Amino acid sequence: MKMESMLVTNILKKNNIQPLFPFGFGLSYTTFKYNDLKLSSKEIAKNDKLTVTINVKNTGKVKGSEVVQLYVRDLESSIDRPVKELKGFKKVSLNPGEERIVEFPIDQKALSFFDPKTKEWIAEYGEFEILIGSSSQDIQLKEKFTLK
Repeated sequence: MKMESMLVTNILKKNNIQPLFPFGFGLSYTTFKYNDLKLSSKEIAKNDKLTVTINVKNTGKVKGSEVVQLYVRDLESSIDRPVKELKGFKKVSLNPGEERIVEFPIDQKALSFFDPKTKEWIAEYGEFEILIGSSSQDIQLKEKFTLK
């Protein structure tokens, strides 16, 4: 099912079709602000891990929960890949005015794709982009890094 979902998302994005309810969409009685996106490094080697941190704040008047989603975009892929791939998500519950740091690890596996020619998982060197949001269509923060 995961592969089907990624294919549908990719087809919609590439054909400029807006779904009524994007992947990860949800309603809340409060609002959240995302800020302070930080990467542990702007360059990583294939066996390194990248740590992504962001700050999430409940800016509303009632307690609420938010599912923070991390997507990765391969900016230099040699094959046709999805525009963005979900690589992590975390649910945080916050009181009004409360803020919390949310952390995601990114490793070589998260950057890899299956190459049908070699029949292996490959992480290609090059530039990638981290995208953080509350749904696939509500990307609030972006930052680039390089796999060397």
